[in-house]
Amino acid sequence: MATLAPDGSSWMKILNKGSAEVAAKTESRVGIKYYAGGVQGDERDVVRKINLGQLDGAALTSVGLSMVEESIRVLELPRLFASVEELDYVADKVWPYYQKKFEAKGYTLQDRGEVGWVYVMSKDEVKSIADLKSMKPWLWGDDVIMNATFKQLGLSGVPLGVPEVEPALTTGRINACYGSPLAAVALQWNTKIKYISSLQLSFSIGATIIKNDTLKKVSAADQALMGKIAKGMQKTLRKQIRKDNESALKQMERKGVKVTPASPELIADADKAAQKVWAALTGKVFTKAELETVLKYRDEYRAKHPAK
Repeated sequence: MATLAPDGSSWMKILNKGSAEVAAKTESRVGIKYYAGGVQGDERDVVRKINLGQLDGAALTSVGLSMVEESIRVLELPRLFASVEELDYVADKVWPYYQKKFEAKGYTLQDRGEVGWVYVMSKDEVKSIADLKSMKPWLWGDDVIMNATFKQLGLSGVPLGVPEVEPALTTGRINACYGSPLAAVALQWNTKIKYISSLQLSFSIGATIIKNDTLKKVSAADQALMGKIAKGMQKTLRKQIRKDNESALKQMERKGVKVTPASPELIADADKAAQKVWAALTGKVFTKAELETVLKYRDEYRAKHPAK
């Protein structure tokens, strides 16, 4: 199993703990080995290796998941959710639907993991879209949603894989990037930037996938054990990652990174661009029905929990 998560990160600590539990409870009939820190390449390389039989699965961000089933990205549209509670409510409703879609592609999609709220981080302060336009921001070349967002905002990004971001920040090839605070600390981007905008672009999720052909080699009883352990592990992971993202942001501030409050104008510009992204990707990345289902559940949550 491969992952971009670095060794020693919260992601790897929990994944390795789950791996040890699987080995113990199956009496070592099943062993899980993780290749951490992107040593197997960016997620496109990892998915290719899984399809070639060189890897059995991976713990992926939604960008990697989209290389198997693109429509899952509907859950990561910009400015879609106002809270983690909204995300949890919607994702829990639609996850079984996506598990069936992955099953049809030959993969088992395990329970949901996450990366966290995505922020813009930069060497110079971002107070407006115009500020961003004057920068050289990183663009994950495989991320169809960020590509569409950059297009709507009129930004020129520098396409790079995740493992290339830190060196590019060091050399000045880029001077802005985006991600969760925990990811920035884990990948050491935090030491190369000075500002983080409080604007929450989107909420980044992830999950582990395993090739069905591999799982067929495991007994039904052991598969059930693995599934139960994975579900508990991801629940623990979501709780821990949320706590660690808060701690990571505070750590960044303590070390001199300034959080710039997003102005009403910046929020309005981001919301306007987000709506255009939703429209542009409907029928291409996800169906109109899939978007409508997500919005239906989001609005259902908001009706039950009106904003104070």
